[in-house]
Amino acid sequence: MEFANFLKVLWKHKNLLIIVPLVAIIISYFLVKNLADKYVSTSQIATGIIDESRHLLDKETNSAAQAQQINQSFSNLIEIMKLKKLVNQVSYQLILHDLTSPTPFKPYSKLFLSMNAGAKKHAIELFSGKFKRMEAMDFYNKDENGLNDLLRTMKYDERSLREDIQINRDEDSDFITVGYESPNPQLSAFVVNVLCREFISYYTHTIKQNETDAVTFLAKLLIEKRDALNKKTAQLQDYKIRNGVLNLEEQSKAIYDQIVAYGDRKQQAQKDVASYNGALANIDNKFDPKDRGYIEATLNKYNTAAVGTQDQLHQLTDLYVRSNFAPQYKVQIDSLTRQLTQQLNLTSDKYLTNPLTGKDALVAQKLSLEVTRDLAKYSILAIDKSLNDLNARFNRLVPFDATVKTYNFELDIASKEYLEVLTKYNETNLKSTFSIKLRQVDYATPDAAEPSKKMLLIIISGVGMFVVCVVFLFVLYFLDETIKQPAELVIRTHLPSLGYLNTVTGGTLDLRKLWDVEHREKMKLFKELIRSLRFEIDQELKGEKVLAITSLDNHEGKTVLAIALSYSYAMINKKVLLIDGNFTNPTITATAQPRLYIEDYFKNNPDNYEGFSGATTVLGNHGGDVTLLEVSDENFIRSRFNELKTKYDIIIIETPALTNMNKSKEWMLFANKVIGVFEANKGIKKTQKANLEFLRAMNGKFAGWVLNKASIPED
Repeated sequence: MEFANFLKVLWKHKNLLIIVPLVAIIISYFLVKNLADKYVSTSQIATGIIDESRHLLDKETNSAAQAQQINQSFSNLIEIMKLKKLVNQVSYQLILHDLTSPTPFKPYSKLFLSMNAGAKKHAIELFSGKFKRMEAMDFYNKDENGLNDLLRTMKYDERSLREDIQINRDEDSDFITVGYESPNPQLSAFVVNVLCREFISYYTHTIKQNETDAVTFLAKLLIEKRDALNKKTAQLQDYKIRNGVLNLEEQSKAIYDQIVAYGDRKQQAQKDVASYNGALANIDNKFDPKDRGYIEATLNKYNTAAVGTQDQLHQLTDLYVRSNFAPQYKVQIDSLTRQLTQQLNLTSDKYLTNPLTGKDALVAQKLSLEVTRDLAKYSILAIDKSLNDLNARFNRLVPFDATVKTYNFELDIASKEYLEVLTKYNETNLKSTFSIKLRQVDYATPDAAEPSKKMLLIIISGVGMFVVCVVFLFVLYFLDETIKQPAELVIRTHLPSLGYLNTVTGGTLDLRKLWDVEHREKMKLFKELIRSLRFEIDQELKGEKVLAITSLDNHEGKTVLAIALSYSYAMINKKVLLIDGNFTNPTITATAQPRLYIEDYFKNNPDNYEGFSGATTVLGNHGGDVTLLEVSDENFIRSRFNELKTKYDIIIIETPALTNMNKSKEWMLFANKVIGVFEANKGIKKTQKANLEFLRAMNGKFAGWVLNKASIPED
């Protein structure tokens, strides 16, 4: 529905939709008629970013590059090419060409023509210096600002050039295409070639400088890390030499092994002592005290020799233990052991025990066990002394180990840092040798003119203006809150509608002329609409006779509707009384010039009014600031209406607008039904919402709206 209404709006403004685009097409035609042809020159730059033939040594690194990184590389190159300093280089070359060449790329501007020979020479010197140093123009320098104006007048400035320069990557290839569009083919080719040359030169110099700086920095850092590594190594070596530390791990392991071995020997010696003590105890139990005295007296000489040998054996055993059981001491111990055995055997052979006893063998065995036991006891003491010495040596290694580990940790860090810098240095050095080298593989040349776009521009201008007009009308339609159809009035007011009336043009209203002119189409439609309203009103009145006509605001069309309805009822042989109840604006009174007035009829109480005769009677008013109840009281007025109902078939009252709420209400007291007139193409004001609430509160007494001056086409 909304779309259909919008289409009606477009159809209503069809002249606008035709004339405005047509004017735009005509204007565009004259604007583009003398438009110069456009020439485009292009060039290609090979970047080498994804060219496998240029990444032989670093192929593994390049193969791992992701598509996103490649796109970033191309984006960086394109943005570098768009730098202001590079476009300025092109500007300087262009102006220098026109200053020195007899065939300029463009017609000279007024400022250019105003320059004398000295000014041109100065301009050439300044632009040449700026070009060599890649400097921008200083706008705060009066001289340079004047020459910058020269660039702008010739359209050689950076902003003007940038508008027609196109730089993009050719899909997923290794090439960047640079293009420029201008009215001169030589100019287009010149701009492209200069921009490519300056870009390659600038990029190559920048990359080489960055790579050189990186390699130099890494080389210096590598020397520093190497010196730090050598310093840490020297510190560790010096500490080991000063403290006699060769290999702490091996030394600590050897000492620990000796401690374990001595522990085992100590346990064995303790076992031997215990076993020898037990054997000696058993032998002692077998000797009588007397026999023991006899034996010791007889064997004293030989025992003294055995004791001396036994002392020597103790000394050798001590040396043997201290030397960590050296083999040479073992030979001497074995020799003394054999000598001691011979001495003990000699005592057994030379001297006999008491003939009364047979324990001589036990005596010799006891002496041998005592010697062996004493050796075992002494070896335990020597082993304990060695163990204490070994434990002391092992404990002294602990602080050495902590310090050495600290040195080793620092040395390990220095070594890793050195290796990382060395790796980075080698990679950077390799990349600097095989870095990306840009090449202009396709130089720009003057080409033929581009196909003319004049007709396309003309069509676009026409279509564009048509779209603008449609959008403009849509905005107006969207923002339009006026009511144009009865259905919209019903939705906005939540009150019923009886119908609508079309617009009636003309001068002074005349009932007969308004109804009798049959040859005018609008009047025919108006008459049919009045007939339709008359039928709807009859259905609402249901035999009642008093109808009040009001409106939300003044000049909505109440008078036209009241007169038309009166004449319509008269045409069906109804006796009609038309009352002009609008004291403020008595239009009906001024039009009909009646002989009867409200003030006279409802106030003076005449017995007979000859004026109440005929099919249609008009009851006017004298106007002024007066209300109905100020003319007479309600009961008397109601009695008068009852009399009028007996004389007329229909009584139509034009009341004031609801803006004069009290005056309208007084007339509505005596009406059976009330209808409202609303002029089309108007909106409902916020101040009128209270009046709508009043109409909705009439509990069915309000019959409905009549939309006046509606522009609804006839089906």
